[in-house]
Amino acid sequence: MRVNEYGRIVETCWNEIPLHFPDTEIDQFAIMPNHVHGIIFISNIVGATHASPLRNTSGPKSRSIGAIVGSFKSAVAKRINELRNTHGVPVWQRNYYDHIIRDEDNMNQIREYIINNPLKCAEDEENPLRG
Repeated sequence: MRVNEYGRIVETCWNEIPLHFPDTEIDQFAIMPNHVHGIIFISNIVGATHASPLRNTSGPKSRSIGAIVGSFKSAVAKRINELRNTHGVPVWQRNYYDHIIRDEDNMNQIREYIINNPLKCAEDEENPLRG
């Protein structure tokens, strides 16, 4: 997979996650034509917020996966919009998919999926580059 200038922005912002969130480590990562895959380790457990009662509508809990992904997506969108002079234009879909990795076997399966997913890109019906 060869990335364009937008893909390089995504890669740069991914690599900067630990600079902004010191309790994180980044792991396997892949840029696809219409999405990304990545593993983020959070070393200081901050507690899950999925399906919790709504207490505050001001955004995700600080240092949570929601905050990390939101910051990443925001930084990418800002830099891409600066590059193409399209301030405020959405770059990402609204949500994201997350999964808690519970053991080493699961982590190895996910790493393998991320590594091999670009090889299956041509078969993806949602791939915008599919002919």
